[in-house]
Amino acid sequence: MTALPLPHASAGLGLRRGLLDDLLAAPAGAFDFLECAPDNWIGVGGRYGEALATLSSRHPLTCHGLSLSLGGVAPLDDTFLARTRRFLDQHDVGLYSEHLSYCADDGHLYDLMPIPFTEEAVRHVAARIRQTQDTLGRRIAVENVSYYAAPYQAMDEADFVNAVLAEADCDLLLDVNNIHVNAINHGYDARAFLARMPSSRIVSYHIAGHYDEADDLKVDTHGAPVKDDVWALLEAAYRQHGVRPTLLERDFNFPPIAELLDEVRRIRLAQQATATATPKTRHG
Repeated sequence: MTALPLPHASAGLGLRRGLLDDLLAAPAGAFDFLECAPDNWIGVGGRYGEALATLSSRHPLTCHGLSLSLGGVAPLDDTFLARTRRFLDQHDVGLYSEHLSYCADDGHLYDLMPIPFTEEAVRHVAARIRQTQDTLGRRIAVENVSYYAAPYQAMDEADFVNAVLAEADCDLLLDVNNIHVNAINHGYDARAFLARMPSSRIVSYHIAGHYDEADDLKVDTHGAPVKDDVWALLEAAYRQHGVRPTLLERDFNFPPIAELLDEVRRIRLAQQATATATPKTRHG
């Protein structure tokens, strides 16, 4: 069975084990889709496996990988890719994404490390993305990541992202919170970066909360409510590039489910407001 694409105007939640009971009990229509990391669910049985099967039968499921290490130098793990393909097929997943980063060297680093912004890195990463797409039998999206120590940069981040997308012929999952965090930490204009992203390749957005360490240092934690500046940037992304399925990421410090669903409703309101305003913009 081929998964149907999500409606552009749709809002989702991350499928986390700490939220399983709340997600299972959520009323119909509380969210439009769920997203999980297949790395954390492949081969899982028992109560958790049954809960995943139940949720994926009720709601469209997207997947966001954690451990492919697309920017790494070690060969891609063909066994893991084959298991991922079976997982995506089993759960009828229409959108699979990974991070534009690396996370392994001699072993797993348990963090998302930035890739040098060079032409050589573009060719290297793009080749690994193409290999991934061939093995999975589907087009994938890559996500712009937050980073704190910038490696060698022969080009800026926006040019690097665009070059990888073009060379690999893949899609973009645009993380709006990461744009905001990087803009503060590395001193660039978030709106200017946003404007340079290719609308035609954006298939989804992520938003999340972050921690304010200082005025000039933000930490991407996924452990707090989304901040007003990020909401404003999401609304700007909708105006600039169009509404796309948007996921609220929350990985820990889970509040009552009602608070998360309030943020999901805020995504929907922003999408509706854009849809209402767009005709006036086009004909005004």
